[in-house]
This record gives sequence, C-alpha cells and structure tokens, in this order.
Amino acid sequence: MSGLFQRLAPRLGAAIPFTIDGMPAEARAGDLLLGAILLHRRALRRFEFGPGERAGYCLMGACQDCWIGLADGRRVRACTTLVEPGMAVVTGGVGG
Repeated sequence: MSGLFQRLAPRLGAAIPFTIDGMPAEARAGDLLLGAILLHRRALRRFEFGPGERAGYCLMGACQDCWIGLADGRRVRACTTLVEPGMAVVTGGVGG
C-alpha cells in the first residue's frame, strides 16, 4: 500500500475485500472507510469547486468533507462508515 496513511501497528481481524474505482483493495475488520481508502491512495475524492483533491478534513464526522459514493448509489460519510465486504467505492479515479 502506498497511500497517504500508514498503519503504525498491525491490526488484527479478518481481511475485508472491497474495491476503489474497480481496483481491488483490502481493509481489516473494524476499519472505517476513510482510513481504508487512504491506506491505498493519497486522496479520497476530487474537490467539487476546483482541480484539487480532498482527503477528509476533521476525520471525526463533523465537517461534511468525506462524503463518498458507492457503486450501489449510496452516499456515505467515509469517516464514520465501516468497510463492508464487497463494498465498491466510486471516486472518479482520484488519488491513485
């Protein structure tokens, strides 16, 4: 993994497969979506009002910056949503 975040200690728990823009990724049981994505990428999504990328702001559910789309049509807050097996995240190809 070569994302913005790095695990400082191994996390025990089952591996949870999911995808980010169709690319396979893996999280651990209990991981929040924001952390799992940022373990694999440098950004969460594109900024709506310019060319920049966003990686979340407050990281605790207060700022509204981490809303992300899923392939099933749901929009979720990445910082408060647990990764589920088979979850398909759609970012539009940012942060690779």
